[in-house]
Amino acid sequence: MKPNLRKLMPGLLFAFFLSLSGITGPQQSFAAPLEHQPHKAVQGNDNELKVIPGGQTIGVKVKSAGVLVVGHHLIEVSEQSKISPGENSGLMPGDLMISINGVKLDEVSKVAKLVERAGKSNDSLSIVYKRSGKEHKAQLKPAYDRNDKVWRLGLYIRDSAAGVGTLTFYAPKQGVYGALGHVITDMNTGTPIVVGSGHIVQSSVTSISKSQDGDPGEKRAHFLKESQVLGNVESNTDFGIFGKMTRNPEHSLYQEPIPVAMSAEVKEGPAQILTVVDGQQVERFNVEIIHVARQQSPATKGMVLRITDSRLIDKTGGIVQGMSGSPIVQDGRLIGAVTHVFVNDPKSGYGCFIEWMLRDSGVVQQEHLLPSNLKAV
Repeated sequence: MKPNLRKLMPGLLFAFFLSLSGITGPQQSFAAPLEHQPHKAVQGNDNELKVIPGGQTIGVKVKSAGVLVVGHHLIEVSEQSKISPGENSGLMPGDLMISINGVKLDEVSKVAKLVERAGKSNDSLSIVYKRSGKEHKAQLKPAYDRNDKVWRLGLYIRDSAAGVGTLTFYAPKQGVYGALGHVITDMNTGTPIVVGSGHIVQSSVTSISKSQDGDPGEKRAHFLKESQVLGNVESNTDFGIFGKMTRNPEHSLYQEPIPVAMSAEVKEGPAQILTVVDGQQVERFNVEIIHVARQQSPATKGMVLRITDSRLIDKTGGIVQGMSGSPIVQDGRLIGAVTHVFVNDPKSGYGCFIEWMLRDSGVVQQEHLLPSNLKAV
């Protein structure tokens, strides 16, 4: 099954973390590893903000803070009639169900039990759900599926998501990390996932599907050492996922923090991205920053970059899905993360400023910043 987490925009595709349908088992990879030396931190003002750039491929698992409605389905209640109580109640794809009859929903399995109980007793269900951040209520009665012999709501629901992406930074002083550079959305509805819990683990790239004009490629990877959690997932924002982390993960090119550049300090010209194209080895590749947006408030499309490194182009064809979150370093300072790829020109794409990721991670407070599993029920 092909990955279906591709979210198309006019001329753009999110270089998104890959859904489980895009994760495979170990495969032979023919990319030759490049030699590299650990890089030392650039010396600067002792009060200068510094973090450790990432570049490692990570496995991401998140559970939503409720149960997400991702679609409707009809229940055959008689030879002449098919209904969807959920759709008739006004529930829509993208709604996040918080509770049923006062019972907090933290996993899909609870829904089936509550539905069965109400169906057998001919009772209605009172559902509290969120839509666009506001709470609403719905009343509905389960319907009996005459074919499967079960009580159902006529809804498709999901409570989790998983995939692979790229670590952007680790801030050892604060014990937090940032990754992906953009929000995780549900693959069916496009709704941002409200995180209830989650964690990240090591991941290994097994192969690359190269990008071509009109057909962005992807990294294929699998999770490693799932019992050894690298960090938790506490928030999912327009600028990525963030959480606690206690140590610099393995395979880092940097053992010490380097300075960061705020958005007003980023300039057009040469830079490098850090990413993995084979196994777990983080490599440095040359890019050119060809446009910098002067942003006075947080916005996702901060800069346009173009891949200039022939090694990366030969291996990937440009930017591919799974690269989102790859750190961008310019003049020894971390300036941002790769976030999007242009569909019709995969050697080019967007990046976000590290400034906004640091804000959302809690590393820097806003006033200190420089102004500028599908189940039918």
